[in-house]
Amino acid sequence: MLYAVLFEDNENLGSDVRHQHMPSHLAFLERNASRIKAAGPLRAPAGDPAGGLWLVEADSPEVVDALVKEDPFWPTGLRRSVRIVSWSQVFANGKRLI
Repeated sequence: MLYAVLFEDNENLGSDVRHQHMPSHLAFLERNASRIKAAGPLRAPAGDPAGGLWLVEADSPEVVDALVKEDPFWPTGLRRSVRIVSWSQVFANGKRLI
């Protein structure tokens, strides 16, 4: 099953926290590429960081939650909230999938 993971970042932490942990975060994503199908930052219309989005293939939301908590960003407090929802793709590359 596919899950969308929506992260909202803690506005009170400066960009230095993100930059300091980015190499280990990217290495984590690479190590988990078989499960994390896509990942990237979200930005507010003005361009300010607004969180992140992952698409994860997993058997349950509990597996996704455990994966989130293994991310080097997690213990830093950078993530203010996380929302895990199942996702069914019905449209891609200009075509219906159902």
